[in-house]
Amino acid sequence: MSRESFAGWYRNRFVWVAVILLVVSAGAVVLVNRADPDAKPADLQSQIIARMRTTLEQADPGQHNHAGHGAQQAASTEKPAVICGVRVYGYEPTEATALTEVQTVYGFHLCGVAEQKRPWDVAVKLAGPVIMDMSSDPPGIQVVEATAEVMFTDRVRQMLPPKYADLALKEALSESEMADQRRRYDAAAGL
Repeated sequence: MSRESFAGWYRNRFVWVAVILLVVSAGAVVLVNRADPDAKPADLQSQIIARMRTTLEQADPGQHNHAGHGAQQAASTEKPAVICGVRVYGYEPTEATALTEVQTVYGFHLCGVAEQKRPWDVAVKLAGPVIMDMSSDPPGIQVVEATAEVMFTDRVRQMLPPKYADLALKEALSESEMADQRRRYDAAAGL
């Protein structure tokens, strides 16, 4: 190989494009192989939110039903999807660092029953403060509801610790959680 042919090869832009593509491809393969496809959310709060949402969406709507509102029975036997948005007010024990250590979660849920072509505004909705017993599998769901003898605000204060009860009476879903829920609802309802 002569010096002139080596210099020509060295200056050939196609060779350098090929070298760059090879390096980028090798880097992408390494990154893809290092990523765990079953990776959990990075922090405990995200893990709790994901577990709450999954539990509520997989549960029969009757398990977190409010005031007798139920999904209308469609002509088909296929059950409509339940799409939930959740907010975590807190959990016990508060010093838990892993999802397996969490026993009880206090939060809020807003679920819509996504019947085909039924817009969100007229969908059956299930909403309110919720307590989840994470020590069982599947987690237990207990909604906070008024009774004939106890008003809703008093029932919230009876069932939730004071610091979470105050939040439950003031706050529901964040704007980003609500937007995500509406997007998922529209997709499930075929809108």
